[in-house]
Amino acid sequence: MNTMELNKIAAAILTAGILFMVTGIVGDALVHPKRLHESVLRIDTGAEAPAAAASVPAQPTIEPIGPLLASANPENGQAIARRACGACHTFDQGGRNAVGPNLWGIVGADHAHAEGFNYSQAITAKKGQPWTYEELNQFIANPRAYAPGTRMAFNGLANTQQRADLIAWLRTLASEPKPLP
Repeated sequence: MNTMELNKIAAAILTAGILFMVTGIVGDALVHPKRLHESVLRIDTGAEAPAAAASVPAQPTIEPIGPLLASANPENGQAIARRACGACHTFDQGGRNAVGPNLWGIVGADHAHAEGFNYSQAITAKKGQPWTYEELNQFIANPRAYAPGTRMAFNGLANTQQRADLIAWLRTLASEPKPLP
């Protein structure tokens, strides 16, 4: 290659770079994206409790989930799962364990059931006990209260309807979903 060809290649690269920069500057000047101050799908984790309630060390009672499951919306539950659980869990049949275990068939399965997953001692201590609807309700509401010492970083869902929707969707993740209570 002669120097004339090399100059043409260098000029093309520089021109393309300048074109991309100018396009970015013009695009930023023309478009002003509206940034959301809060998420479109709000997940109530209970973290925004009033200051007065924080001084009371009483353990909140968790409303039973059974009556709400019949009217729960699994599609809402799927959206909640993708947002709140999807970073750490997989949901496919035969799917791999990630940071958390695969959740296919979780309803009715034993605690610490996923082969090859390194569960915390708190969950391993419950091995052999099934994940009933109420057990899932307690765990999803407050994982650290349900299983002190759990490695799960999720703070829980304080909203009972959101928990019902999520559990209703988890119920569908099975070849033969468990009957409702």
